[in-house]
Amino acid sequence: MTKIDIISGFLGAGKTTLIKKLLSEALKGTKVVLIENEFGEIGVDGGFLKDSGIEIKEMNSGCICCSLVGDFTTSLSEVIEKYSPERILIEPSGVGKLSDVQKAVLTASEKSHVEPGSSVVVVDASKCRVYMKNFGEFFINQIEYAGTIILSRTQNMDAEKLEKVVAMIREHNSKAKIVTTPWDELTGKYILDTFEAVTSFEEELLKEFEEEHHHHHDDDDDDDDDGHEHHHHHDHEHHHDHGEGCTCGCHDHDHHHHHADEVFTSIGIETVNKYTKDEVKALLEKLENESEYGFVLRAKGMLAGPDKAWIYFDYVPGEIDIREGSPEYTGKICVIGSELKEDAIRSLLGGKQE
Repeated sequence: MTKIDIISGFLGAGKTTLIKKLLSEALKGTKVVLIENEFGEIGVDGGFLKDSGIEIKEMNSGCICCSLVGDFTTSLSEVIEKYSPERILIEPSGVGKLSDVQKAVLTASEKSHVEPGSSVVVVDASKCRVYMKNFGEFFINQIEYAGTIILSRTQNMDAEKLEKVVAMIREHNSKAKIVTTPWDELTGKYILDTFEAVTSFEEELLKEFEEEHHHHHDDDDDDDDDGHEHHHHHDHEHHHDHGEGCTCGCHDHDHHHHHADEVFTSIGIETVNKYTKDEVKALLEKLENESEYGFVLRAKGMLAGPDKAWIYFDYVPGEIDIREGSPEYTGKICVIGSELKEDAIRSLLGGKQE
């Protein structure tokens, strides 16, 4: 079935550059049709795409979210019948509402047998505050309805300003993935995979931890018939008070089929700050302080390092693994444990420690 994605962006955010990157790097060899909806009389962005052999269906008589809603369904059916594409990219006008574009796509998909895909919005990080102030209704609508938000022109911004942009966006969309890494550090395929992914980094790690937790509980049940001894999933000694109020799961031998989220909590953090390996190691060592941060059982993340290097880490109490990895769309950290002190952990890991 043909998949249809929306790639939007307010005014000159750089969505055409992003589409070109996707077509040349991620979708090369895929039968793609780009449907453009320019605000104006002439579709000025279609030329380089035609030169690359990509079929174009330009609709310049109005906005896809208003006067073209009816025509859009007909045009989409014609495109599918004529080109039989594997994928359709919708590039709507930069001054429309994404919510209306989504409605048009959903309506058309029911009649044209296409699969609605991702809603991606490109935001110029350097102009985010200005656009939000002056074009609030339309600009904020794009942010609110985006599944993935890709920030452009981040390469020349310092971490403090970039963090403020992310915070402004998060006020209107707490769930979208926000890509802060400069585009030239990410492949088109990676960007495509990022906005197609259905689970968050935090959800993935929590699922992984839950599987490990259940596995080790099963082992404990086999090895400890009296049910009094409990081992955490790590193999080193960790001094932990197992009182009546303990929530680490040590009293759950008879109820080990509980889901992890009934016993443990998780904290997800995104950051644009850059760290050295020594700085990451020092931060993780501080998590050993149970009285200050709670009982941390697992932490994992990937952070931007100096000179475009990226630092990946895994942590269990007493054991830290730090290595280099490929660029991520933004710095990400997930912490799992019991009785976690969220404010303290976010203060430690969410901001650069000087």
